[in-house]
Amino acid sequence: MELRNINTFLKVATTQNFSKAAEQLGYSQSAVTVQIRQLEKELGTPLFERIGKRVSLTERGMEFTSYANEIMRVTDQARFFAKDQRELDGTLRIGGVESVCTALLPDLLCSFYAQYPKVKIIIKSGTTQELMEMAKSNEIDLVFTLDRKICHAEWCGAVQKKERILFVAPAGQISDRKAEVPARELVTKAFLLTESGAAYQYELERLLSERDLEILPVLEIGNTETIIHLLQKGMGYSFLPEFTVKKELKREQLLEVRTDLPTVVMYSQLLYHKSKWVTQEMQKFIELVKDSSQIDKSE
Repeated sequence: MELRNINTFLKVATTQNFSKAAEQLGYSQSAVTVQIRQLEKELGTPLFERIGKRVSLTERGMEFTSYANEIMRVTDQARFFAKDQRELDGTLRIGGVESVCTALLPDLLCSFYAQYPKVKIIIKSGTTQELMEMAKSNEIDLVFTLDRKICHAEWCGAVQKKERILFVAPAGQISDRKAEVPARELVTKAFLLTESGAAYQYELERLLSERDLEILPVLEIGNTETIIHLLQKGMGYSFLPEFTVKKELKREQLLEVRTDLPTVVMYSQLLYHKSKWVTQEMQKFIELVKDSSQIDKSE
């Protein structure tokens, strides 16, 4: 059983398309077809159902995925066992939602680069759904998102952490820090909000609609960093993940606005597709994020 054929199998399983797999692997489509047929012959069972240009895993193919990933993982370990960990020189492709790319990734990437300077890092941004589609087609290795908890057999959750979403405002706009602002009053404020692709935005809209309320923002922009800069200049209120305004809250440049709405909690999650072969670069980044999450909990 050739490792090349197993690697091709995983690529076809991820892309669900022979021609896409061939393009990404640098093979001809006929070569991919031959390799899959060889593997199916060796295993004595069909691994894919072919309907037109689309292919999908058979039940046996799904079972073999875990074995194939394990074979490639062990092979990867064997390949690097004699090398110093700092000598990793592959590519790491991470997809993140905007708030994660802006607030969480910079420090993580600096730490990762300090340890593995030869690794090429590619970052892509998008909504959770867009990123998951990219991961399915093997355009990215890891999905770093902020959303409702994702629990699905198709996805492996490497890291998961609860994140509070807060109403915040400039310190100068809040006279009584301990006072609770009723939702009906809060919605009359001038709000700066992220565009309506974020999961926490949908949750806020849902909570407000239950009370027949709505926020009509004076500004909508996808970049949370821009919103924070405007808030620091005294412009309006916002609704943001706590981790994006952690420094500003600590310095009391911004304050949390207490209200009678239920607290919104989302999850920052680092995921990869179940059919993905976990490379050394992926594993080291996952370990770094885990360590960072543990440090945050202890603070």
